[in-house]
Amino acid sequence: MEFVSPTLGPLSFEQMFRHLVGYMKSEPDQNYHLIIGTDSLVADDTTFVTAVVVHRVGHGGRYFYRKFRNRKIESLRQRIMFETSLSLEAAHLLTTELGRNGYSSLPVEIHLDVGPNGETKRIIREVVGMVSGSGYAAVIKPDAYGATKVADKHSK
Repeated sequence: MEFVSPTLGPLSFEQMFRHLVGYMKSEPDQNYHLIIGTDSLVADDTTFVTAVVVHRVGHGGRYFYRKFRNRKIESLRQRIMFETSLSLEAAHLLTTELGRNGYSSLPVEIHLDVGPNGETKRIIREVVGMVSGSGYAAVIKPDAYGATKVADKHSK
């Protein structure tokens, strides 16, 4: 699994993880949240972008993203479900590594590209249930900036 840092360029999962932990170690007295969100864009195929954001609460943060193309998925429901599963996959990999490195108490949020307005309102309960059932905090629009701002920026 390869990620991209806007500053450092392409990174393996291991390199990305080292930079993420290094960022937290640089100011260990600060509060941090790990935010994961996925967005997609449909054209001739479907582009999915998963963003991993380490937020130093009140003091900015760093992010990394993973981008890949898949067959065209026109069904909004199917696309949102796939976005959610990609975010959960990344969260599982990261929390497993964080647990091995002494960061098991780091709050993890999954930002979902669904909200109370528009077509996605019909599947909010379903995807929030998927995330909550997996042990993570689910955040929806308008507060889901990991998906709607960070991942969206790189899906174009």
